[in-house]
Amino acid sequence: MKRSIRCKSGGFTLMELLVVVVIIGLLVALVAPRYFQQIGKSERTAAMSQIDALRKAIDTYRMDTGHFPATEQGLSALTVKPDAEDKWNGPYLQKQAPLDPWGNGYVYRTPGADGDYDLFSYGKDGKPGGQGEEADIGAGGQ
Repeated sequence: MKRSIRCKSGGFTLMELLVVVVIIGLLVALVAPRYFQQIGKSERTAAMSQIDALRKAIDTYRMDTGHFPATEQGLSALTVKPDAEDKWNGPYLQKQAPLDPWGNGYVYRTPGADGDYDLFSYGKDGKPGGQGEEADIGAGGQ
C-alpha cells in the first residue's frame, strides 16, 4: 500500500501572522512618538519664521509712517492702506498675514507688555500659556 504524501499548501499559520503583527506594533510604538515630536518641532519653527517675517514688515511700516500699526488695525495694516495714513508705502507683505501653523491668527497689540508691540501665537492649543507644543511663541518687538 502506497500512501500519498500530501504537500502543505503555501500560506501562513496563525502563529506566524501574530508574530508579524506584534513586531509591526513594536516598531510603530518606537517610531511614532519620535515622528510626531518632529512634526511639533517643525510647526514651532514655522511659527517662529513667520513671526520673524511679520516683525520685519511691522518695523518697515514704522520706518515709513513713524509709528506702529494700531492694535485695532492689526496686521491688516501691512497689506491694506489704513485711512488717513499718508506716509504708508506698502504693501509690506505680498499677501494677507498668514495664520499660524495650527490655523489660528497671530496676536498683535501695541503697546506691548515688553516693548513697543507684542506679536505671538498661542501655540497648538490656541490658548494663552501652556507648555511644550501648547506654549506661546513670540515676544515683544523693539
